[in-house]
Amino acid sequence: MSNSYFQFKQFIVHQDRCAMKVCTDACILGAWFAAKAPPWSQVLDIGSGSGLLMLMLAQKLKGDILGIELDLSAYSQGRENLAGSPWKERFRLFPGDARKFSFRSPFDFIIANPPFYEGDLEAATGPENLARHSKELSLSDLIGTIDRNLTGSGSFGVLLPFHRKDYFIGLAAERQFHLQETLFLRQTPKHDPFRAILHFSRNPEGFAPSSELWIKNDRGEDSAEFVELMREYYLYL
Repeated sequence: MSNSYFQFKQFIVHQDRCAMKVCTDACILGAWFAAKAPPWSQVLDIGSGSGLLMLMLAQKLKGDILGIELDLSAYSQGRENLAGSPWKERFRLFPGDARKFSFRSPFDFIIANPPFYEGDLEAATGPENLARHSKELSLSDLIGTIDRNLTGSGSFGVLLPFHRKDYFIGLAAERQFHLQETLFLRQTPKHDPFRAILHFSRNPEGFAPSSELWIKNDRGEDSAEFVELMREYYLYL
C-alpha cells in the first residue's frame, strides 16, 4: 500500500486522496525544470494533482505558480499541501477543466505530467483512469491548451512515455512549437528508455540536445546524476 504522504526536505506531500501518487519520474520532471525555468517565471501546472510539481518549482523559482486540477479530491488535497508549504503566498490552485478555463493572462512557463496511456490498457478505478488515461485531456487537447495560455516568448515542459514522444513532437510542430531539449529516463544503463521529458518553445533557432538519466547505476545504487539532480529535494540524499 502506498504511503499517505511523501516527505521532502522542505515540504510534505499528502497523497491519500490522490489517484496518482508521488513517483520518481514526476520528481525528476519537477527538479529538471526547476533548474531551467527563468527564476521569475509566471508558471502554470496543468493537472496539478497533489501539488507536487508546484512545490518543487516553488523551492527554486521566485514567481507566482498557478495550478488547475479536474479531480475534486485531488484538488482539495493539493490545496492543503500548498497551504502547508513555506511558499503558500505564491500559489493559486483552481478546480476545473484546463481546456475550458479562462486565465487572466498568459504564462512564461507551463509544466504538465499529462494522462499517460491514451489508447492503452486502462486502470481499474475511475479516479486512476482519469489520472492515467487521456479520456478527459488528450495530448491534442493538452497542446492546444498550452498554445492558448503560453506567452510568445515562453516555454513548456512535459513528461511522456517514451513511445509517445514522436507523436507529441508532431502535435507540437503543428502548433509551431520547437523542441529545445530532451531528457530520456532509464531505470538502469541496461534498460531501454521508459520516459521522455521534452522542453519546447516557439523559438525555431538553436540545436535541440538530448541527454539520458539513469535512475540506478549498474550496481543497483542511485546514479550520481540522479543524486545530483534530487539532492535538494529528497530527504535521504
